[in-house]
Amino acid sequence: MTDPQTGPEQPGPRDAAPNPFAPPSAYRSVPVPPSAEAPRPAEAPRPAEGAASGHAVPAYGPGPVPPPPAVPAPAQPSSAGPTDPWERLSAFGQPEAPTRPGGSVDPTLVGVPRGAVGTAPRRGLRPAAVAGVAVLALVAGAVGGVAADRLADPQPSGSSVSALPPASVEPGADRPDGSVADIAATVLPSVVSLQVRGADGVATGSGFVLREDGFILTNNHVVASAADGGDIVVLFSDGHESPAELVGRTVDYDLAVVKVEDSGLTPLALGDSDEVVVGDPVVAIGAPLGLNGTVTTGIISALNRPVQAGAAAETAFINAIQTDAAINPGNSGGPLVDGRGQVVGINSAIAQPPGSGEATGSIGLGFAIPSNQARRTAEQLIADGVATYPVIGVLLDQRYQGEGVQVSTDAQSGTPAVTPDGPADAAGIRPGDVILSIDGRPVTESDELIVAIRAKAPGDAVTLRVRTGDQERDVRVVLDEATSE
Repeated sequence: MTDPQTGPEQPGPRDAAPNPFAPPSAYRSVPVPPSAEAPRPAEAPRPAEGAASGHAVPAYGPGPVPPPPAVPAPAQPSSAGPTDPWERLSAFGQPEAPTRPGGSVDPTLVGVPRGAVGTAPRRGLRPAAVAGVAVLALVAGAVGGVAADRLADPQPSGSSVSALPPASVEPGADRPDGSVADIAATVLPSVVSLQVRGADGVATGSGFVLREDGFILTNNHVVASAADGGDIVVLFSDGHESPAELVGRTVDYDLAVVKVEDSGLTPLALGDSDEVVVGDPVVAIGAPLGLNGTVTTGIISALNRPVQAGAAAETAFINAIQTDAAINPGNSGGPLVDGRGQVVGINSAIAQPPGSGEATGSIGLGFAIPSNQARRTAEQLIADGVATYPVIGVLLDQRYQGEGVQVSTDAQSGTPAVTPDGPADAAGIRPGDVILSIDGRPVTESDELIVAIRAKAPGDAVTLRVRTGDQERDVRVVLDEATSE
């Protein structure tokens, strides 16, 4: 039976996990008596006439008061139903303009993968491949910006605005272990914000303490501008600041490690991202728009979402965790934690409506790098300053329109379609073969195959379903490694 507070029961160790969204008893809702009339639902807002994105644009600041509009005659009921404010937009993730020569789309939105499951640049990117990936915006923030503009100065002493009465429940009263408040209190001291000054200007992002001796994990795109010389400052939850050095970064996984000289820090525990399921509650913590220590909640809304993010030269491939927890510019690098306060993802990107030239804010589609991938990569960055990623040694033909993904029939820029003596070659894969699935997971686009492989580690074995002509077979491929950029 489903409990209205805890949701459906799940077998196994989840039985013991507290409900992270159980509110204090003093805050729980009171049933409405049957005699009370239910409020009528508000009409769905319609888009402003001529608005390209389908959003009505609110006015900010004082301005002349327009005359009241004439009241139209009541419209006759229509059987067409409410207007969909997105009906004039293309499918989410589909580029609005034709792709440029070579098949790439705007690199600031989607990014252009290097095409090989390992090496060479892609050729044409077929429209279907782009449609399978959301239009993304990385969520590092610019210093100032909305946060500074939207936070008004205090009211003058003569203001008629009165203070709100204090809450009737004392802070901390009746908050069970595992509530959002309890999780936030545990996690917040280990979450930091970063201010990065480089050749491209100043940006902000988030991160969290990985080890007590000063190692901090964040996104590569947060600190990339300081890679060739720049300053990184870490702001802790208690208000103190420390300069940081860049230990290592990887474009391919959009991860970076920085180090401060502080010791005795409180690290966050990395959970097992392979254990999360769709519907699990999660909490995102970071500094959206420069607002440090912001806590938002949601659920895991999808898994294994193939995501490409970043500019053409710095495309990250993420086998992402999708969440509806609000993630905004400045959240990049912050933790996505489960009901136990363990990190299951590193917030990295958000989806944006087609036509958005920059990150405009959360629309309930955020993407996080799984913690298991982050753990493996962070350990490499700390030990060696660089990370590796797995490859099978083939180039993929982006012009192919059939089922699965096709190994290229031709060399590209001097790189053979199948690397001699590489993993695919050893498994008997040949130019022109079609890869239908990996470990039983169907692949219909090249990005799906790439992120599925990137989610593994060099030396892991995968099973590929391969079609040669009319014959299908399963082949076992042991992944090789390449050094990340």
